[in-house]
Amino acid sequence: MEKLNEYLENKNYKALQEEIKNFHVADLAEFLNDLERQQAVIFFRLLNKDIAADVFANLSGDQKRAIVETIKFEEIQGVINDLHLDDKVDLLEELPANAVKNILKYTEAKERELINQFLNYKEDSAGSIMTIEYVALKGDMTVEEALMYIRKNGVDKETIYSCYVLGPNKKLKGVLSLREIVTAERNVLISDLMVEDVIYVHTDTDQEEVAEIFGKYDFLTLPVVDTEGRMTGIVTVDEVMEVMELETTEDFHTMAGMTPSEGGYLEESPIKLAKDRIIWLSVLLILGIFIGGIIEKYNWILAQYLILNSFIPMITAAGGNAGIQSSTLAIRNISLEEINFDDKFKIMYKELKVGLIVGGIMGIISFMKVIFLDQVSLSIGLVVMVTMLISIVIAKVLGGLIPLLADRMNIDPAIMSSSIITTLVDAVSLIIYFTVAALLLPI
Repeated sequence: MEKLNEYLENKNYKALQEEIKNFHVADLAEFLNDLERQQAVIFFRLLNKDIAADVFANLSGDQKRAIVETIKFEEIQGVINDLHLDDKVDLLEELPANAVKNILKYTEAKERELINQFLNYKEDSAGSIMTIEYVALKGDMTVEEALMYIRKNGVDKETIYSCYVLGPNKKLKGVLSLREIVTAERNVLISDLMVEDVIYVHTDTDQEEVAEIFGKYDFLTLPVVDTEGRMTGIVTVDEVMEVMELETTEDFHTMAGMTPSEGGYLEESPIKLAKDRIIWLSVLLILGIFIGGIIEKYNWILAQYLILNSFIPMITAAGGNAGIQSSTLAIRNISLEEINFDDKFKIMYKELKVGLIVGGIMGIISFMKVIFLDQVSLSIGLVVMVTMLISIVIAKVLGGLIPLLADRMNIDPAIMSSSIITTLVDAVSLIIYFTVAALLLPI
C-alpha cells in the first residue's frame, strides 16, 4: 500500500485511480480507515462507483460518519442506495438524527418501512443482524424455472448459495443449496430436492446463540423467522464473524474487570474509558481492604515471625495464577458447551487431583527456596510448603467451580475474571497461611 500513500500524498490522483484497481475492497477499506478525514474523503471520491458501496460497507463507524458528514448528500446518495439493506441499517444506527432523516427522506417508502422495522428489533438479536436479501423459491418450481429465477434476481442478493423454499404467507418450508439445483435434472421439482427439517432462529434470538449455531453446523447462512414461522431474513457468516469478534472483545473486557465498551479504544473519551473501569476497580478495592484486614488480624503472628511477610507475595501469586488457569479453562469449556453445572463434581474431583500434583511440586520448590536461599528455619519452610500446597488445591477447585456457578445463575462466566479470582484466592491463601503458621510455629 506504499504506492497508494505515495500517490495520495503527491496528489497524483490519476495514478492513484489506476493503482486502486489492483486492490480488494477490504484492503481499500483498511487503508481508508487509517487516513485523516480530509485525505479519506479525497480517496473515497476517487473510488470507482462499482466498488464504492462495498468499500463503504467495510469502513469503521467513524470513517462512515466522516464521509457522510463531509461529502454532499447528492454525491453520497448513490453509494448509500447501493448498500445492502443490513449495511444501510448499520449505517443509520451510527449516524446522528439529522443525517438519518436526510437519508430516509430520499428512500423509497417500502424500503423505509423495512429499515424502521429493522431499527425496532432488539439490540444484539438475530433480527438486528439479518438481511432480507436472500433467494426465495417455491416448491412447485422446476429446477429450470428456479435457475431462471436465480439468474434474474440473484444479482442483488446477499448470497445465492443457500436457497429457501417458502409456502403461503412466506412460511419456511425447506432449504437447498445452489449446487443441488445446478446438478439436478431440469424437470425435477424443487420440493423433491429440498430438506424440510430446517434449522432456524427467531428474530429475538440472541446473536451469541446464533454464532454458536453457525459454529456447530458450519453454516454459511441461517434463516430467521418470526413468531408465526414466517421467513423474515437470513443471517450470513460474515455478520456472525463480526458478532464473534464483538463477543470476544466483550469477554476480554469483562475478564479484565472492565465494563464492555461499544466504541473502539481510540474513539472513546478518557471519561468514558474511566467510567467503564471504575466500577470493577472499586469492587476490587473493597476486596483489597478486606485482605488488608486479614493481615491486620494476624499481626500478632507477624510481630513474632517478621520473616513471614516476605513470603506473602510468592504464596498469593502462585495461588492466584493457579486459580486463573482453572477459571480460564472452565470459561472456555462453558462457552463451547462442553461442560455445565451438572459436571460440578467431576470438575471438582479433576481439579482436586490437578491441584494436589501441581501444589505438591510447587510446595517442594518453595520449601527448597526458603530453606536454601532464604536460610530460614525448618518450621518456617514447612509453613510455606503446606500453605502453598493447600492454597493451590483450593485455588484450582474454586477456579473450576465459580464460573460454573455463575453460568448456573445466568451470569456471564467471564465476570468471574482473572482479577476477581485472584483477589478471592489471595484472601483464602492469607487465611490458610496464617492458620498454618499458628498451628506449626511455636507462639
